[in-house]
Amino acid sequence: MSSVRKQYPFDLVESKWQGFWDQQGTFRAWNPGEEIPAEHPFAQRHQGPKLPPKYYVLDMFPYPSGAGLHVGHPEGYTPTDIVAR
Repeated sequence: MSSVRKQYPFDLVESKWQGFWDQQGTFRAWNPGEEIPAEHPFAQRHQGPKLPPKYYVLDMFPYPSGAGLHVGHPEGYTPTDIVAR
């Protein structure tokens, strides 16, 4: 029994969600000095319209040569990327 797979409607689904994300400012990157609208989830999560203080997240220790180090696997970066964001 063979079944024909229907094409996923990218043009309908993607444009809908991209419009929603743009309208909501879901992936908006705030610059220093900008006021964040109080109703935006980012402002609610950080209790106010100011950006939280900056900090440095050291993901892996820097080595001068890099010889013998494994530096290409994304799983090592995922947790610290989440914490940093």
